[in-house]
Amino acid sequence: MRIEVNCSRNYPIIIAKGCLKDVKKYINDNRKIMIISDDMVPQAYWESLKSQFKNCDIKIVKHGENAKSFEIYEDCLRTLLKLNYSRHDLIIALGGGVVGDLAGFVAATYKRGMDFINIPTTTLSQIDSSIGGKVAINVDGIKNCVGAFYQPSLVLIDPEVLKTLSKRHYNNGLVEAIKAGLIGDEYLFNLFEEDHLDIEQIIYRSLLVKKAIVEQDEKEEGIRKILNFGHTFGHAYESYYHLHDYYHGECVALGMMVVLDDEEIKKRLASILHKLDISTSCDANRNEILNLLLNDKKANQDMIDLIKVDKIGEAKIVNMPIKALEKYI
Repeated sequence: MRIEVNCSRNYPIIIAKGCLKDVKKYINDNRKIMIISDDMVPQAYWESLKSQFKNCDIKIVKHGENAKSFEIYEDCLRTLLKLNYSRHDLIIALGGGVVGDLAGFVAATYKRGMDFINIPTTTLSQIDSSIGGKVAINVDGIKNCVGAFYQPSLVLIDPEVLKTLSKRHYNNGLVEAIKAGLIGDEYLFNLFEEDHLDIEQIIYRSLLVKKAIVEQDEKEEGIRKILNFGHTFGHAYESYYHLHDYYHGECVALGMMVVLDDEEIKKRLASILHKLDISTSCDANRNEILNLLLNDKKANQDMIDLIKVDKIGEAKIVNMPIKALEKYI
């Protein structure tokens, strides 16, 4: 399957079983290539990738949100400089959303920008974070507060690599697909109520939802904000739990449950989340969550856009005072 994304940089998304073993046929390798990955990605994956290129280096970082720090970011830049990479060379991000964010931000800023290719290896990154051009690092526990909009030149998705994920990591990533269904594709949401999950169809339809939105609003000045459904509270939960007690998708699930008003949709969502062993509530301190919301990077002074879903497949943007979010906590 192939999807074409048309924005400031047009690029294809290719979904093909086994494509990790044949990356060379998709790219121009007449240049230096830096693979950025983390220590949770199976060694066989990056060894297979490296073996396909004659002039290739690997940078392995420690897994987790802490990889998206100034320290690791600077270390990646210093490595590129030490190895004499130019802006005409290539970075390949091999891993989950953290690796994609970090490698993409390195590519966006090193010598004013170099090409990068995303090869996502987790459900979350294949479904959502590998496309759209948002790249960033964290500061003082606040997610993605230093970053850029910088599109990849290619996204390669190999569903086969998902087989090595734990059940929790696998299901965590599915939350972004559930979100995509709620905001833009009722059929996609309905797929999660089937006995068997068709993962390739879920990935494909999720990416179509995001592609359609990103093409209309690449830099999140309007409709792209609906992709943040569940994320306003979700990011606050992530910061509250120090980015490790709950995974990103699990926090987004909590955030979606918080802001849903329609009891029938809420009941259906809760049923799906329970089937995936994902919590629908937590014990976060109310006042601390409100303080974290005040620091949300999407806030404009004392106002914020909250994404609401009153009908499956449709989302709306509601501008409200941040303090009005208290009623949802």
